[in-house]
Amino acid sequence: MSELRELYQEVILDHNKKPRNFYELKDANHVAQGHNPLCGDNVSVFVLIEDNIIKDVSFTGSGCAISKASASLMTSIVKGKTTDEAEVLFGQFHDLVTTSTTPEDIESLGKLAVFSGVREYPARVKCASLAWHTLHAALISEDSAVSTE
Repeated sequence: MSELRELYQEVILDHNKKPRNFYELKDANHVAQGHNPLCGDNVSVFVLIEDNIIKDVSFTGSGCAISKASASLMTSIVKGKTTDEAEVLFGQFHDLVTTSTTPEDIESLGKLAVFSGVREYPARVKCASLAWHTLHAALISEDSAVSTE
């Protein structure tokens, strides 16, 4: 199991050092901001939705490795999905980091499984889920900023 944890840590560190989709998407038609006052994480999520499909998605901001890696993986995974599929993934991810999940549930999340150990550290759950809550706010066009407080 320690080898698996090491692999997960490597993936998180890689996405922190070289985040994917880390830029301001200029033609986004859905945008939301999020803040985690406990850790100081800030994220803006930019989404281009056409015909209920997430055609493009990006993020900007600053934060801890878990927060940035989560946003990076999230944007990579939801691109090309319908908004409904993205909302389902949001729910599955939230369950992954907040409740005990079966190995099958974890496996079904693919690369997102790297965050399965986060639930053991309650303060880090907010770091991992900030980008997801912010994406959710963007998808439903919620105008107020998201806070994990």
